[in-house]
Amino acid sequence: MRDYDEVTAFLGEWGRFQRLVFFLLSASIIPNGFNGLSIVFMAGTPEHRCAVPSGANLSEEWLNASIPLELRGGQAVPSRCRRYRLAALVNLSALGLRPGSDVELESLEQEPCRDGWEYSRDVYHSTIVTEWNLVCDNDWKGPLSTSLFFVGVLLGSFISGQLSDKFGRKNVLFATLAMQTGFSFIQVFSTSWEMFSVLFMLVGMGQISNYVAAFVLGTEILGQSIRVLFCTLGVCIFYAFGYMLLPLFAYFIRDWRMLLLALTLPGLLCIPLWWVIPESPRWLISQGRFQEAEDIIRKAAKMNGITAPDVILHPSDLQDLNSQKQQTYTILDLVRTRNILTITIMSVIIWMIISVGYFGLSLDTPNLHGDVYVNCFLSAVIEVPAYIISWLLLRNLPRRYSMAAALFLGGCVLLFIQLVPSHIRPLSILLVMLGKFGITSAFAIVYVYTAELYPTVVRNMGVGASSMASRLGSILSPYFVYLGAYDRFLPYILMGSLTVLSGILTLFLPESYGVPLPDTIDQMLLVKGLEYRPASRNKRGSKEEEENPEIFKSTVF
Repeated sequence: MRDYDEVTAFLGEWGRFQRLVFFLLSASIIPNGFNGLSIVFMAGTPEHRCAVPSGANLSEEWLNASIPLELRGGQAVPSRCRRYRLAALVNLSALGLRPGSDVELESLEQEPCRDGWEYSRDVYHSTIVTEWNLVCDNDWKGPLSTSLFFVGVLLGSFISGQLSDKFGRKNVLFATLAMQTGFSFIQVFSTSWEMFSVLFMLVGMGQISNYVAAFVLGTEILGQSIRVLFCTLGVCIFYAFGYMLLPLFAYFIRDWRMLLLALTLPGLLCIPLWWVIPESPRWLISQGRFQEAEDIIRKAAKMNGITAPDVILHPSDLQDLNSQKQQTYTILDLVRTRNILTITIMSVIIWMIISVGYFGLSLDTPNLHGDVYVNCFLSAVIEVPAYIISWLLLRNLPRRYSMAAALFLGGCVLLFIQLVPSHIRPLSILLVMLGKFGITSAFAIVYVYTAELYPTVVRNMGVGASSMASRLGSILSPYFVYLGAYDRFLPYILMGSLTVLSGILTLFLPESYGVPLPDTIDQMLLVKGLEYRPASRNKRGSKEEEENPEIFKSTVF
């Protein structure tokens, strides 16, 4: 069977059809930029202290002294979770004794916040933390909500790959866009933390599913040179644009319900795209639906003002495909041969570590010194040059070395943060942003790299499974951030070390730069250092190798 890129070469690389697909698929990614990370503001924890009932018979002096002091960040500040025992304070106030002079406050008995909390409204007017008191003994619920979102992303990554390979990229893209928007809207009316978290998990399932489907759909429709542009300056920069909108929305809308509603409504703008975005002709061909694929190709030619050949897909191609398509492909095919198994394992580890770094740094912005909205905006803005650099690297340099360099940069910078003196806080923020720059560049490259390593028959499944693995890292990322409560530098040390490790592992992947996309498993490139051994492959793989022996002798560079 002829190569798809060869068959459709007459369309050109950047006609009206390709531009339309490029921008519409990229635009469908914008809501993903602000939906997931909105938890940074929706679950923001303002300064708080124990509430004292308004009916308590306390003098003004005792009311002001009712909260004990504790050391936090080297300074004595009011406790967030303890107060002096209220009954004792009422008795002392009634006796006319004064705190500090007549009574040593350190000798008084303390108790937890039995009457709720008072929250500062300087930064947030309302969050899920203030609404359901997710502080002190319940402070674990905040990061758990974030982790449950990523659990949904994990499940979506696993399911979407197989659904998309079976039912088509376009169908899954729009079904999951509807899922994301619908459950996010219902989430606005949550009556409890449990309801909010379950719905947030379902939103996560929809978000990653439409992201992966849009990514693979564009990868398969666009030509090789535009494919790299789409995966970096297209998908990723539009994602960053959505991320930049998040702190702007949050700055002006400081009630979490209204903020969530404002972030949900843009999803409705994607509905008209159903009648414009086509299905992937490459996927249709892999399913034996040649006529539908040819109709889309002819429509693209007409849109580009090009006369299509009388015969685009030869009957012999269909006959060859039918003889191959007696096989059905499942998730098990990602581990069927020694080579694809090795690529899958390495992809799982690399994606997981990159995800820990990316989401860990993104969720850590409220803990940085300075304004939370400015820090979040900077974290989003730094992604734009990161994606531009990754595009230039993908366009001109080998994938393997480009991604390894980005990972080494991000990891080493994070390890250096602990060496910065405490009085030079802007330098710490600068290093955090530089680390985010390196890890974000690697995240952009790894999507392209992984999509090029897997063949068409399992590509969406491979990208989906790799993305699924990365979500294990994103599930853990909130707890990397909260390790900072014990040691401020511990999250950076762990994320930096793991990132450097993933950079070393990347050097062993095969190089896909300048190589046509493989369509079948037997066309895959070999992992560096992995020798071809016929005896190690199963019967089905051996048959493919006998028919295409030259593929397995190609040099990995």
